[in-house]
Amino acid sequence: MKIRPSFPVFSLILHPNFNATMKKTHIALLVCIAAVIMVLLSFMGDLSTYETLASARQKEGKTVTVIAQLDKSYEKPIEYDAAKNPNLTQFYVTDSLGNKAKVMYYFEKPMDMEKSARIVLKGKMKGDVFEITQKDGILIKCPSKYKGDPKAASNNLSQN
Repeated sequence: MKIRPSFPVFSLILHPNFNATMKKTHIALLVCIAAVIMVLLSFMGDLSTYETLASARQKEGKTVTVIAQLDKSYEKPIEYDAAKNPNLTQFYVTDSLGNKAKVMYYFEKPMDMEKSARIVLKGKMKGDVFEITQKDGILIKCPSKYKGDPKAASNNLSQN
């Protein structure tokens, strides 16, 4: 006499053709799918869009990413005094729409900042000042040394 369980799950387990290794592969597959979903969700938090300085002012206090260039119309576009405060760099930027802002970067001045073509800033607006409180909140994009010289660029490509 066979006992018939009242739950369908138990009937699967008690079934004579049930393969125990199949159960292990199902569990492993579910764990892999959950891990992939967790990784994708963690990367989605890092995706950010670029803002203008005007839209960053509207989102005051929220972390935004802005692409700008050093505003060289000021007498001193970069203010950094290592003797006075080695962890403060102040400079002025202009975005692609012509909006201007003062930037407070609470770390030492990045190398070759004066030569930069573009600067990617990640921080928060506080009034008219863009504040960067993380070391990796600034990325200097220098112009290519081969810009305007196609022969030098092709020589470099042929050497690789």
